[in-house]
Amino acid sequence: MKKSKRDGHASAVEPAPASGKLKRPVYEQELEKLHGELVSLQRWVVHKGQKVCVIFEGRDGAGKGGTIKALTERVSPRVFRAVALPAPTEREKSQMYFQRYAAHLPAAGEVVVFDRSWYNRAGVERVMGFATEDQVKRFLDIAPNAEKMIVESGITLIKYWLEVSEEEQTRRMDARINDPRKLWKLSPMDLHSYERWHDYSRARDDMFLATDTSWAPWFVARSDDKRRLRLNIIHHLLSRIPYERVPSKPVKLPKRQAAPEHHGVDYPVKLVPELTWGAVNPPS
Repeated sequence: MKKSKRDGHASAVEPAPASGKLKRPVYEQELEKLHGELVSLQRWVVHKGQKVCVIFEGRDGAGKGGTIKALTERVSPRVFRAVALPAPTEREKSQMYFQRYAAHLPAAGEVVVFDRSWYNRAGVERVMGFATEDQVKRFLDIAPNAEKMIVESGITLIKYWLEVSEEEQTRRMDARINDPRKLWKLSPMDLHSYERWHDYSRARDDMFLATDTSWAPWFVARSDDKRRLRLNIIHHLLSRIPYERVPSKPVKLPKRQAAPEHHGVDYPVKLVPELTWGAVNPPS
């Protein structure tokens, strides 16, 4: 690891190499192939009763949500289950820390994808002062053993950290401010987090040092190019799971039933208006 000239702290992540953005046609072509492989993975997970848990961590604006969407948009939500927990309730705050996350771990035939996870304690809770340094230290001491128990229970655990540059994070935050479709992503907490770039860097590096184990290693993916990130993540995930093709019979549509003598009911159906889009404004 190299020392950062700005904060004097060991940095676990090198600056991203300069490269052109991946073009949309290439991205869509490659994503279609990977989606086909994810369907094969899904069939194998269900057929074999496998349990897979995938964790996505990273700063605000690193691309977690878009990556999870790309990963799950062509598979069954009953098999690939995305979990994004809200802030803990007062009751949950009084529980053992891992308790509310353990309830969402996969059962047989499931892939659970965490959009942030128990590592909130090592990241946002630490940086924003929601956890004491003693609580963070205890978490970092306990997490490797807790994850070893998860792995030994038969769960494949894969952890990703999405690394975004300062400049790209700023560009994405500005885009959220100016786009009504993205403004919901910009909470007061996001703004406070944005101010604490170097605090997050130190928290990230401490987390890597304490929890990057042989049974549950961290994988870092550069995320300045979102399209490249999504392809890299899905490809890597597929490479980490030794799935096999599940034999299946060819699918053929059956014949429809013979037309009945029923001619419908004279009922005043309420149709949705069919508008001429481009000539009208959406409802306010």
